[in-house]
Amino acid sequence: MFLYVLSRIARALITVALIITLAFVILRMTGDPATIILGPDAPPEAYEAFRRNWGLDQPLFIQYLSYFAAILKGDLGQSMRDGRAALDVVMERVPLTLLLTVPALLFNLVIGITAGIFAALNRNSWIDRAIMTASVTGFTVPSFVMGLVLALIFAVKLKVLPSGGSETWQHTILPSVTMGLIGAAIIARFTRSAMLEVLGQPYIRTASAKGLNWTDVVIQHALPNAAIPTLTIIGFMIGSLVAGAVVVESIFSWPGVGRLLVGAVANRDLAVVQVILILIGFTMVLANLIVDLAYGVIDPRLRHSTPAK
Repeated sequence: MFLYVLSRIARALITVALIITLAFVILRMTGDPATIILGPDAPPEAYEAFRRNWGLDQPLFIQYLSYFAAILKGDLGQSMRDGRAALDVVMERVPLTLLLTVPALLFNLVIGITAGIFAALNRNSWIDRAIMTASVTGFTVPSFVMGLVLALIFAVKLKVLPSGGSETWQHTILPSVTMGLIGAAIIARFTRSAMLEVLGQPYIRTASAKGLNWTDVVIQHALPNAAIPTLTIIGFMIGSLVAGAVVVESIFSWPGVGRLLVGAVANRDLAVVQVILILIGFTMVLANLIVDLAYGVIDPRLRHSTPAK
């Protein structure tokens, strides 16, 4: 068990290091922040002083080593806009983003898993077809289209919910449901597939042949075995919620991390963008690490298997 946990943690750390590297390199290729922040009319001396002050006059490899060394010390840089610590700028917005992503995640799990199980237990019925049709529609429609449609129906036509802002709890409903519907549709399809595969296994037929109640067969035998493939997609969904908030927060004028990222990219505020990308990447890595460890709890065989190369 110790080697199993250690191998997963080591893989997670390597992934985080790669995310930091890619974020640094890609952002340096998007343009010179001096021209965006200072404007096109600034004198050449101002550009040179700005680049020198922020270390942008150094070779890219030297900039990367300095940045990585600073991260190891807990320094994620400063905002080029106001000079504040980039981590503080981002963390101010995290609670607001969590107000959307946590309800959206609960919506994903409750609706998605329930719908997937119900569809599998009613395979090839009109219930199954209706759920799968809704699921396909849910994950093929882009989040910005889904958000605009919900705003049009509930904010413009019915006038029962606000279309944007963050003043009251009602403002969280439309953005949370927008993210939740898309995630629930994906989880429903994976849960259905996992359940159908398990329900076709010989041990399910054997349990039924022994006279066990069908409800007990599903709860005690089918659900635990179907949980492993379903956990995989749930791990990805947790991390993608933060990334998906970029579009949804912009649509509903929600002042969270996603909207901050859009503004920071437009302003070439490199440190803030890097912190947000690292946060998104770390969230996905942590979620999948927890899923990997959960595999070992659900299926003890995985703890003793050879780590994938």
